[in-house]
Amino acid sequence: MAEIIQERIEDRLPELEQLERIGLFSHAEIKAIIKKASDLEYKIQRRALFKEDFINYVQYEINLLELIQRRRTRIGYSFKKDEIENSIVHRVQGVFRRASAKWKDDVQLWLSYIVFCKKWATKAQLSKVFSAMLAIHSNKPALWIMAAKWEMEDRLSSESARQLFLRALRFHPECPKLYQEYFRMELMHTEKLRKEKEEFEKAKMDVGNLDYPEEILKGELARIIYKNSVNIIKGAEFHVSLLTIAQLFDFAKDLQREIYDDLQALHTDDPLTWDYVARRELEIESQPGGEQPATKQARAVEVGRKEERCCAVYEEAVKTLPTEAMWKCYITFCLERFTKKTSSQFLREKRLERTMMAFRKAHELRLLPEFQYKQWIELLLHHNFLKEALEVAVAGTELFRDSVTMWQMKLQVLIDSESPDVAVLFEEAFAHLKAQICLPLWISWAEWSEGAKSQEDTEAIFKKALSAVKGADSVTLKDKYLDWAYRSGGYKKARAVFKSLQESRPFSVDFFRKIIQFEKEQESCKMVNLREYYERALREFGSVDSDLWMDYIKEELNHPLGRPENCGQIYWRAMKMLQGESAEAFVAKHAMHQAGHL
Repeated sequence: MAEIIQERIEDRLPELEQLERIGLFSHAEIKAIIKKASDLEYKIQRRALFKEDFINYVQYEINLLELIQRRRTRIGYSFKKDEIENSIVHRVQGVFRRASAKWKDDVQLWLSYIVFCKKWATKAQLSKVFSAMLAIHSNKPALWIMAAKWEMEDRLSSESARQLFLRALRFHPECPKLYQEYFRMELMHTEKLRKEKEEFEKAKMDVGNLDYPEEILKGELARIIYKNSVNIIKGAEFHVSLLTIAQLFDFAKDLQREIYDDLQALHTDDPLTWDYVARRELEIESQPGGEQPATKQARAVEVGRKEERCCAVYEEAVKTLPTEAMWKCYITFCLERFTKKTSSQFLREKRLERTMMAFRKAHELRLLPEFQYKQWIELLLHHNFLKEALEVAVAGTELFRDSVTMWQMKLQVLIDSESPDVAVLFEEAFAHLKAQICLPLWISWAEWSEGAKSQEDTEAIFKKALSAVKGADSVTLKDKYLDWAYRSGGYKKARAVFKSLQESRPFSVDFFRKIIQFEKEQESCKMVNLREYYERALREFGSVDSDLWMDYIKEELNHPLGRPENCGQIYWRAMKMLQGESAEAFVAKHAMHQAGHL
């Protein structure tokens, strides 16, 4: 092995001598490079090989290449690149080849190889890397697409890109993304040919000898891909995706029209088709010649007309296809337009009226999903339509009696209405819902009670909640209970609550950190209490939370009544309890803290 390493170091000597001779590196720097290179070579030549060693080797060489580049720029010297940079690039490629042969399945390694080649190697070399990678990872469509895009955009070889897509489709005959990108590539190729022909014609050059078939210039290859792909991949979503790609190319109007007509003919029973057709009305100009309205008012009227046309399509859609999914598309459109900013009062009112009408109709037909009931109630509350909001909330809880969200919305309406029945409704909600999903309701009840009821009532709710909610969910309640106690009754109340809960597992670290913070906010902050809180917290989290141990040590050092002599004992307790990365983190933090005090 020593002979191999020596030989590889000797292979470097010509480039290193050149670097020193032309003044890019000093003699001392060259010696340092040789020493580092020897270490790196040893690690990738030994019997037990590790991927990290190969990555470190490559990274060092890349850093060296970049440093050479910067120094060349600084002194303005651009010669001898064959002897220096090309030699390093060739060596790095060899290391990448070895690594990718040993760890064939590591896609990230292959991608790093490709990134390196894109920056430092020739296009022919990169093409070979792509071929080697695809021979192993032919089951990954994204890699085929990457390779084809590179052939098309960097090598400017549409034929190579086409061949890659065709090979990829043999492996993945039902992959939508491959068809989409192949379709896009053929349209890009056609656009490029059209521009080329146009430039030749402008220059009055004879294009008779050049190959510009009329069918190709019209996008016939893309049309063939479209026809084949929609026969294999069914559904409006894929169809719409191809139409969206075709619309990026102005020359493909005929193809766009054909795809659009097919979409309407083949997918009439898909809500996505109607949604697309309706939204398309926003893009169609009402004015002849595409003239824009001159005044703000005229523009608002024009936008209003477009939205009316959209809604006319949606109205036809929900009659033809009266499903929950279709109404969802309609209402989503209405809400999107309603939330769009406008200075026109007329448009705002029209949009609100249209949205409310869509919600009401879907509700009457019982085709409104739960989340849209929530959206409807929120919209009504935002506009202070409390009476209708209550009616909708009542209907929602009737339809979705097991939904915490719907009960929460109903309670929110009653709270906003300042109804006297809030507490009664909370009790009713708990009677209908399973205990394990009621945490949000308990929190809402406690928050409402804090503003509307007495301290005793609110505390009774917290206690009731803690007796009903068990396990991980109770952690959040305990944190909120402690916060409320400090807000409402100060430190004394918070300490009493802490004492009552300190044996009721489970806890969060924040529960203990809160009581520690509350203690520290007192004028007479007692170290004995802080010790009690830290010790209690460490019983729960001492094996995983290095920060707790560190903060405990700092407290003993910084508090007026702290005992610095305890710090050594705390340190060794921490080292016994902490495991793995937590122990390493603690040692590092402790060392930094000690260094800061030297």
